[in-house]
Amino acid sequence: MDKSVDVVVVGAGIAGLVAARDLVRDGSEVLVLEARDRVGGRLLNDRLPGGDPIEVGGQWVGPGQREIHALLAELGIGTHPTYAAGRHIAEIGTARSEYTGRIPRVSPLVLADVAQAQWRLDRLARRVAAAEPWRAERAEALDGQTFATWLHRAARTGHGRAFFRVVTEAVFSAEPEELSALWAAYYIGAAGGLDALIDTTGGAQQDRILGGSQTIALTMAAELGDRVVPGAAVTEVGWDESGVRVRAGGRFVRARRAVLAVPPPLAARIRFDPGLPGDREKLVRRMPMGRVIKVNVVYDEPFWRAAGRSGQANSDRRPLGTVFDNTPPAGAPGVLVGFLEGRHADLGARLDPADRRARVLGDLTGYFGPRARDPLAYIEKDWAAEEFSGGCYGAFTPPGVLTRFGPALRAPVGPLHWAGAETAVRWTGYMDGAAESGHRAAREITTAFARGGARAANGG
Repeated sequence: MDKSVDVVVVGAGIAGLVAARDLVRDGSEVLVLEARDRVGGRLLNDRLPGGDPIEVGGQWVGPGQREIHALLAELGIGTHPTYAAGRHIAEIGTARSEYTGRIPRVSPLVLADVAQAQWRLDRLARRVAAAEPWRAERAEALDGQTFATWLHRAARTGHGRAFFRVVTEAVFSAEPEELSALWAAYYIGAAGGLDALIDTTGGAQQDRILGGSQTIALTMAAELGDRVVPGAAVTEVGWDESGVRVRAGGRFVRARRAVLAVPPPLAARIRFDPGLPGDREKLVRRMPMGRVIKVNVVYDEPFWRAAGRSGQANSDRRPLGTVFDNTPPAGAPGVLVGFLEGRHADLGARLDPADRRARVLGDLTGYFGPRARDPLAYIEKDWAAEEFSGGCYGAFTPPGVLTRFGPALRAPVGPLHWAGAETAVRWTGYMDGAAESGHRAAREITTAFARGGARAANGG
């Protein structure tokens, strides 16, 4: 079946749905094609035993994330704070510390090492994010090394380096050996610094979405109605200066413009005719996704709270390296959410599900004691196994990619426009960045339509 619209949007995550809403408001006829049988992209709700929603995909928002907070307000969706009262747990090397506030109890030498390395990293990140990263001072040198190489020089102690490995896994769901130092600096700078990324209160993990984060996409899709078509995986995009012709299964959609709002590695699976410019093609084929297995473990109550613990834990020696209290706002059932990230997700995915569950529960028992061994329910999601995600939290660039091909990341190609959290200039990789990118893509198209109308009116 052929259908003609002004704009076809590929992908019904936050970026694609935001772009579609903006374009509809600007008077365009829009169709959103989504490969999955659901909307939300890397946002997904599951259900706890009592029926309450629980997030198995992206879930947190924090201060300074202007775009997502504006969208939440517009949609009438509230937030509630992540539970953070009590003692946190940190395991670095052989030492275990239970602490309150932001700073774990480790040796003064390690604290000083972490502080000076973070100061250097934040200073570098500010400089890189102040411009297009491939044009930043020393961009070639930074892009020519891994983040691990940069950290090895910046941090002087083994425990300091271990701390930054845990941080890298938690932020990028990848290992520091995989990332370009330039990409890491840009990503951190786009959030305003490392503390903004790793803190709970005052940081990116401060708040959760009432009803679960997928509610954002579900609410936008409900507004758009039958403009959103699920189960429509796009396999081919024909394009020229006159418009696009998109194939999704047995149907074709013609449009004047298209928004491709999918992660870069997934865009590489689509056949473009004619082929994309070389820089864009090489960029998307060289941007891998991070890898994470997210696990929500459910108990009859949040027993760690009675013991004076917050439910937050980090370790450089356990595969489940990051844990938070993910209990619903009502206070029950108790939920601990943990993450197998980077290499730990690689190894975890190779295990039999029962063995993987046993290892996760073993880590939670090591953190919180024997009550953690016997949950009511165990809910996990391996995002690398999602055909139309290919991983989480987002895509990144290895060394040598950003300086060579970075300018192609968000630049339109004829009638093709790119959106998605990886293309954002603020809060890259986050819901806030996804919303920003959707607004930008819509503005690009509305501007192009206005210019086209002006030329037609002038007889051009």
